[in-house]
Amino acid sequence: MADIARYPLVRHLRGSATAHVQHVTAGRLRHAGTGASFWFRPLSAVLSEIPVDDRELPLLFHARTADFQDTTVQMTLTFRFADPVLAAGRVDFSIDPDTGRWRGTPLEQVAGLLTESAQQHAIDLLAATPMTVALTGGVRTVRDTVAAGLAADGRLVETGIAVIDVRVVAIRPEPDVERALRTPTREQVQADADAATYSRRAVAVERERAIAENELANQVELARREEELVAQRGVNARREAENAAAAAEVAAESKARRDRAAADVDAERKRVLGEAQGAANTAELAAWVDMPVETVYALALRQMAANLPQVQNLTVTPELLTGLLAKLGAGGSGDGGRP
Repeated sequence: MADIARYPLVRHLRGSATAHVQHVTAGRLRHAGTGASFWFRPLSAVLSEIPVDDRELPLLFHARTADFQDTTVQMTLTFRFADPVLAAGRVDFSIDPDTGRWRGTPLEQVAGLLTESAQQHAIDLLAATPMTVALTGGVRTVRDTVAAGLAADGRLVETGIAVIDVRVVAIRPEPDVERALRTPTREQVQADADAATYSRRAVAVERERAIAENELANQVELARREEELVAQRGVNARREAENAAAAAEVAAESKARRDRAAADVDAERKRVLGEAQGAANTAELAAWVDMPVETVYALALRQMAANLPQVQNLTVTPELLTGLLAKLGAGGSGDGGRP
């Protein structure tokens, strides 16, 4: 909006960098330009302000496809007034000389023109397109069609309007149709998820089976090795028993040989001792044959005394002495003929 300063009988207008201002008096163009600033008389001046910056126009409309399905198209147009002089001649952009505001609604008129033209091109395209095709690849087609149609629209060219960009945000069907269209995909996704779950379970079962088989194989191998161990232990025990028996037999034979040798040595010793004892006895008896009787008696008494127990006290009675002397005397008389 232009900035207008009020003075007595005159006014001063100061424009902006994004607005083209025209000053006409009595049908003659006095001032024109973007960012213009000038004095004017309010009673005779006709002022117009045309924006020259880029404008965004959001659109939301319904269209029917070839299979009679209602769709909602959401798009945005970017436009600007490329020729503000043409725009001022086709659309009322006049402003109040006192306030600087538009007397009418020029932007709404331009928005209506753009909306109707864009809708017409989009509706014509979607009317010949099935809904599934429009939903899957219709965004690019609608955008290109609307952009080409607006660029070739004679009314827009004559009005000095240039459409810079067309953006189609979405093409959506009715909610129930959209839910119905989503159902196969959801079912497929669910089926894929179920298949993945079953596959994962199958893989888990297969792995568990492999683990069980591996454990069973390990148990069988352990049992076989245990059997071999038991058999080897039996062989070892039998060998130990055989070795122990052989060692015992060798020990017994060795002991028997030692016992026989010891017995032979003992027998030989006893024989030698017996022979020596016999020789000694023979010699002793031979010595005693030549001895006198008194000497023999004395030796016998001495030997007997040596073998008798120790006598602490001895009592000799006359009767014992008389008998002993009598025996001694009788013995002496019996041997009187011996020298």
